[in-house]
Amino acid sequence: MDNGGESLKELFVVDGGSTDNTCALAKAAGATVLHSPTGRAAQMNFGASQATGDLLYFVHADTRPPLTYMQDIISAVKEGYPIGCFRFQFDSNRFILKVNAYFTRFDKMWCRGGDQTLFVTRKVFDELNGFSSKYRIMEEYDFIKRARKKYSFKIIPKDVIISARKYEHNGYFRVQIANLIVFNMYRLGYSQDEMVSAYRRLLK
Repeated sequence: MDNGGESLKELFVVDGGSTDNTCALAKAAGATVLHSPTGRAAQMNFGASQATGDLLYFVHADTRPPLTYMQDIISAVKEGYPIGCFRFQFDSNRFILKVNAYFTRFDKMWCRGGDQTLFVTRKVFDELNGFSSKYRIMEEYDFIKRARKKYSFKIIPKDVIISARKYEHNGYFRVQIANLIVFNMYRLGYSQDEMVSAYRRLLK
């Protein structure tokens, strides 16, 4: 994004080896498709390396930002927040998912996650050397944790909409247990291989 003119400067879809119609759909929608090694940290870092703007915004494939996301992010940066996210809602009317989404308004690490999307200025991103390349899971937690040691973090009081299919496929409590286990493994210093293996065993 262009921080000064409040306009979208570049839109990248970074593909990590998808076998569906992702690339064709992205190109048809007007995005520039980039190809990188598989893994969110690697894909997001590669996208950032190709971007020329002074403000970066990372969005997962199953997430839809609010229509006002550019103005919202630029306003947050002007307020003095060089990094932050949105709250979220699921594309589902299930009450238990609405309760889950409610907690994303609170400023606690266990309430964070990549599905909430992440904006960060180029200056801060480069200063932190981007997402750690050793991470295949929990990469956003690591990045936010490092950023918050020095910078204020903004939770924009609007919602992105994320797909509920993971919950529909695995069941709500199974997903929550998997998230809790992996989050605590991260806090306790387990290896990436151990965390990825646990997550894959727990969820289909």
